[in-house]
Parts: sequence; structure tokens; C-alpha cells
Amino acid sequence: MKLRTGNLLILFFSLSIMACGQPKSVTIKKKNDGYVLVCGGKDFFINGMNWDYFPIGTNYTYSLWNQPEDVIKAALDYEMSLLKAMGVNTIRQYTGVPAKWIQYIYEKYGIYTVLNHTFGRYGLTIQNKWEPNTDYAHPLVRELLLKETKELAAQYQNTPGVLMYLLGNENNYGLFWRGADTENIPIEDRQSTKDAHHLYRLFNDAAKGMKAVDQNHPVAICNGDLMFLDLITMECPDIDILGLNVYRGASFGDVFNRVKNEYNKPVLLTEFGADAFNVKTNKEDQAYQSEVLVSNWKEIYANAAGMGLAGNSIGGMTFQFSDGWWKAGQTTGLDVHDNSASWSNGGYSNDYTKGVNNMNEEWFGICAKGKTNAKGVYELHPRAAYYALKELHRQNPYPKKSGK
Repeated sequence: MKLRTGNLLILFFSLSIMACGQPKSVTIKKKNDGYVLVCGGKDFFINGMNWDYFPIGTNYTYSLWNQPEDVIKAALDYEMSLLKAMGVNTIRQYTGVPAKWIQYIYEKYGIYTVLNHTFGRYGLTIQNKWEPNTDYAHPLVRELLLKETKELAAQYQNTPGVLMYLLGNENNYGLFWRGADTENIPIEDRQSTKDAHHLYRLFNDAAKGMKAVDQNHPVAICNGDLMFLDLITMECPDIDILGLNVYRGASFGDVFNRVKNEYNKPVLLTEFGADAFNVKTNKEDQAYQSEVLVSNWKEIYANAAGMGLAGNSIGGMTFQFSDGWWKAGQTTGLDVHDNSASWSNGGYSNDYTKGVNNMNEEWFGICAKGKTNAKGVYELHPRAAYYALKELHRQNPYPKKSGK
């Protein structure tokens, strides 16, 4: 879907980034022209970022939160300052972050957290045994996930800075394959439809359980694109927000319109982006990464309530803030910035060749990552996309008096 000139009105807004005080509640408001996230009584549009912290040489086993407090504080002060300067008001973090650091990020930098429970995406321990493939129909799996998510809501419900809960991360793809990185998905295989029914039914049950504990924060799910949208519509009436990871290149295509017509829930783009490496030239390609992200964000804004299109966009979260040097090998080559492509996607025309992988997992950062100093903190080197999004995030798609 291409934007028409009239829809580029957003580029002429020069309002400062929308901020709101710590809310007594965060709610979804349905208006005549679409859906709006209301935070502390004010309409709030999510200028978000997928954020993590992995020094070069580490992988998914590393946790910033296990480091000395002065290291945590130094890392947060450095990175949150950069995020705030570019207009980011929300970050996506996975469970495990202590509540005090969510509060610290919010109170010092005005940045909210979308708190993400993976919901068995990468396996679970059941009766002291590791199960790499989660069976969402199993009674013990259901019991564990319902217990964990309910406890999550109880633990964080009064934490300043929590914006919403997010369940899962492309768990629908996990019904077909089990990797942690992104690959080509055999979506033509529909044998997992029965498993998908159990997954989405459990998502909905978890959302109901969490909202019974915490009525002040919405619950969203994170789906891989629009796969199983028909089942989501059937099984997930109690989900507040449909989060979508969408990698289609410069345009999201029919995403907003299909959700509006088939599910009629607000849409949060939980992941989208472009890598900064060109496999054809074998060089970094900051210009194309920036071009794709700017196009993506223009569509996110243009589909917000009152902007004339679908009206169901409540924001997005760019993937991602800094490069992940561990993603190609997972456990090997952690000190090497691997430029081998692991999957193919025709939506990224700059370096796509049919039958050849063109997506570089380790190069999705809008910041390049520097080496770690003696204290355990690294520097970032913003790419062109950082500065382009800094300009875009000055925009506010809602009228001045919106929410009053």
C-alpha cells in the first residue's frame, strides 16, 4: 500500500513527542475514526523500539540485570539518553528485568516498557524436564503458562513505567519450526492448524487471567504477520491489542485493512525493520535501511486514528536498536560481525535475488555496536536510520486536544 500525498500530512506536524504522566490506567479507546491508546487520560502514540543489551562476545545467556548495579546504571543512562534524544517513548523488553529498572527508565527518561512474556516460544521446563517444543494443549503447559502470566501481572501491576503486557513472539511460526532466528517459514504446511487453535485459546485464557489481576494495563499478543488471523478472530476475543511482527519491506501492504475488516482490534507493529547490509555489494547499506524504516513509519502514522486510512494503528517498535553479533551462530563466532545471510525476503529489493538469502540477522540495528570497555559497557554508533527516525518521531498523529 503506497501513501498518497494527502496522507503525508503527518510530515508537517511539528509537535513535540507525546508524553504522559505515570497513568493510573492505560486503556484502549474506540473512536469514530479508529482506536487510540489512552495513557494517564491522554491519547498516546507509541514511538517504540525493540531494545536489548548484549556486549560483543556474549549471546542470549548474558543478562544485563545480573551485572553490578553501577554497570546497569551506566548502560541504561547511555542508551536511554540516545533513545530519548531520537524521540522513542516506549521500549519492548522481555521478562526478567527487575521492576526497579523499569521504573528508573521511566522516571529518568520518560520511556515506557512493553513487558514481553515469550509464552513458551523457545521451550519450557515441565516436571523438571526441558521440552524444546511447546505443546499448548498439554494440561501442564496450560497450567504453567497461566500461572506465570498471572504472576507477572501481579508482580508488575503497580510498577511505574509499565505500559502493557505482550504475550509471545511469533509463536505461530514456532508451530512449524523451532529456531530463535528468523528463517523462511513453510507457511503452506497447514497441519499445525489444530495446534494453533490451542495456542490462541491459551493466549486468550492468559489475557483473561492477567486482566482479572490487573485492570490497568492492556494485554497484547505478538503474532508473526497475519498467519492464522482467522483463528485469532475466533479464539482471542479478550485480547486488547494485536501485535504483529511484519517484515515485508518498505510497505506493510494489507496489514491494517485486513485487521480492521476481519478482527477489528488496534494494531501495534511489535517488530519491523531492515538490515543494514547489502549481500550484492557485500557492503553496509545505511541508505536503504533508512529508506525502508522511514516508509514503514509513514504508514504506521498514516493509519492512526483520524489520519484517514484504517485508523487502527497505535504505533510501532522498530527492530532493533543495536546489532546482535550473536544471532548468526548463536553460540559460535560471537566476536565476529557475521555478514552471511540466513533467509531470503523479496520485499527487500536492494539486494534480493530469487533463490539467494539476502537478510542478515546480525545487521538489523539502527546503531552499530562498539567494543566493550573495562567496565562492561559499549558505545553505539548511530546509523543514518537513527537520524531519519529522530526527525519522524517529532510527529504526532493526534490533534492537539486529543484525549480531552
